[in-house]
Amino acid sequence: MTSLVQPVRVFIDPVEGTPAAVEARRWVWPLLILALCVSASGTLFSLRWDATPDVIRELQASGEMSTISEADLSDKIQTASRKALVGGIAKGVFVMPFMALLLAAMLWVVSWLFDRPVHFEKLMSVAAIALLPIALYHLILTGCLAAQHTVSVSRVLQLVPSHLGAFLGELSPKMARVASTVDFFNLWSTALLGLGFSAATGMPRTRALLLSLALYAMFAGVMMVGLPGSAGGGQ
Repeated sequence: MTSLVQPVRVFIDPVEGTPAAVEARRWVWPLLILALCVSASGTLFSLRWDATPDVIRELQASGEMSTISEADLSDKIQTASRKALVGGIAKGVFVMPFMALLLAAMLWVVSWLFDRPVHFEKLMSVAAIALLPIALYHLILTGCLAAQHTVSVSRVLQLVPSHLGAFLGELSPKMARVASTVDFFNLWSTALLGLGFSAATGMPRTRALLLSLALYAMFAGVMMVGLPGSAGGGQ
């Protein structure tokens, strides 16, 4: 029971709870919680999602709408719903644990660069614990989805307004992406990452927090601003 309570303590007392969980090498329960919450939100989204408008919009953009039959349209809508279901479950079961592993590997490289040798299992604990706020976000999103009769993709993005862009007015696509990086749950995860890395490596807490913030800034700049802008051509 302690192995479950200790990671949850991170939400109540992150300053003391995070180092304790890292020292105890608690990573199994945080990963299970993360996988369950992400899978739950993905599954419920697929059940609440009305795929018809999105599928029609996609067909209109590709020019296929005028040539497709009603039966084929129905098949495409059902296929889209099934893909959403499978993708939602897969994201929780496979993608998020893999992301935690990649994060732990990145932390190992950083610890090597700063000459702070540490057991990989501790870094795995740091990564898993740092992702707990993301699990909380998906738990809240699951509750919001449960209260909806039907949702669209754009509506889902508005159910849990946690980033700066949700509180600002009309923004250009580029500025909207920049504003989305200032996200409560992401910054919470970043803070836990710094606290955990400090506990695992012995790096001073302030330095570890600044390092984790720099890592998040690089990640957000590439994954949340740069790549989506290149793919969508937004300015």
